[in-house]
Order: sequence, then structure tokens, then C-alpha cells
Amino acid sequence: MDGNGRWAKKRFLPRAAGHKAGVEAVRKTVRAAREMGLECRTLYAFSSENWKRPEQEIADLTGLMKYFIRADLKEFHENNVRLRIIGDYSAFDPEAVALIDEALATTANNTGCTLVIALNYGSQDELVRAASKAAQKGAITAETIAVELDTADLPPLDLLIRTSGEQRLSNFLLWQAAYAELYFTDMLWPDFDGRALAAALDSFAARER
Repeated sequence: MDGNGRWAKKRFLPRAAGHKAGVEAVRKTVRAAREMGLECRTLYAFSSENWKRPEQEIADLTGLMKYFIRADLKEFHENNVRLRIIGDYSAFDPEAVALIDEALATTANNTGCTLVIALNYGSQDELVRAASKAAQKGAITAETIAVELDTADLPPLDLLIRTSGEQRLSNFLLWQAAYAELYFTDMLWPDFDGRALAAALDSFAARER
């Protein structure tokens, strides 16, 4: 979900306004994905590299995350959505951790679809951790690494979308994307919505798999 800062800059707004608009785009896209019947979707909300950003921006992002959970948890639960986290969210402040724990517990038994949020996530770190766990148990193979990944209990990745014109993976689901289709769009994330998601899915459907 890239382009919040550029979206704000184009409108002569602070970066925080771009992140707030990005949260609204999350809402639109998550609802559209549910209506389209997508089994699982993963949002890269906060990378392990994001800690290098200015403290105020990190505080703004964390505050929006708390707001999103408080405002949308009831809707997720009522619509049978299961929330999952990949990455080490324990690095956030205690209030945020408590809210995340509550959201995970509340939706744990939901069976309609799964919304995965990547928080303090980096794929290279995930691969190191998975390989280390595999080595402790015996031989290191593709299969023994795969079962130790943060996403081990999730469906295979079919389509990876990146917004804002950047054409790189930026340490996101590197192992999982090995055979995924990649879709890059110049659209900035705050402008992304159900129609944009449908266009990405149309592109995916037209490809040979």
C-alpha cells in the first residue's frame, strides 16, 4: 500500500493526512474483497524498516492503527472475518498490542475469510527465522522452511499488488511470491478502491497460470 505521502504532498497536506486517507482506502478495499469472495488478502501495513521514519510519523501510523481496530473490529466480526497478523507486533506500545490481541481473540473462530495484516514485518527476517527453526528440527529443505513461515497456515499467494508506480517487492512475501502474479499500478494507495481491485483481478484472470 504505497503512495500515502505522495498523495498528501500533491494536495499540499501533511503526511498524516495521506496516512488517514490510506486507512479509508483499506476500508474500501477490504469490503470490496469480501464482497468479491476473496478467501484471503494480506496488507503490508508497517514494515520492519518503517521504524527508521520520523518519530511523529510512526506515532501517527500507530494511532491510525489503533483507530482502525477500534472502529472496524465489530464490522469484521459481524461479517465473519478472521484477523491474522504476520510479523512481530509486540514491538508496538502496550495499548496497541492489547488492541491487537483483543482483535485476534475476537475473530479467531470466524470462518468467512481472512484478513492478514503485516506489522513490523520483513520477509528476509521471516526467512531467517524459518530456516533457523527448520535447522533445529533437522534437514533444511523448501518444505521444512515453508512450514515455519509466518504464513504457513494461509493459502498460497496468487496475486501481489503494489501501488504508486514502484516496481519492486520491498521485502514483502519474497518466498510466497515465487510463483505469484505481480501487478503494478501508478495509482497512489489512497485512491485505490473496489474498482481498482477489480481491475487487478481482471488482469490476473487474463494471465496463463
